[in-house]
Amino acid sequence: MHLEVEGTDFFVDLLFFHVEQLRYVVVELKTGDFRPENVGQLSFTVTLVDDRLRRDQHAATVGLLLVAGKHDAVVRYALGTSNAPVGVASYELLPPELQRSLPTEAQLRRALLGSR
Repeated sequence: MHLEVEGTDFFVDLLFFHVEQLRYVVVELKTGDFRPENVGQLSFTVTLVDDRLRRDQHAATVGLLLVAGKHDAVVRYALGTSNAPVGVASYELLPPELQRSLPTEAQLRRALLGSR
């Protein structure tokens, strides 16, 4: 999905709307390993979707970052000061109520990457 901010183009890899929770779900796909700067990009996109698309009756937007690989310590440090509801490759970092309502990491991988 294309979004423009002050003449600069930005693209969301995947954007879903959760009909039960009334919230947008931003999914960013990375073919390489997790990098701390990925969190900044995803947080920016979540904030942009919240500002441009979310209505008062909608719950806050969440972001999911799917990467080819990750080191848990790097993810922990990268998300250490973040207040944004963001998950990286697994849903361990999301609140339990969000974990229950979203597809599992394995289900998303199968849907996005096939049965590799």
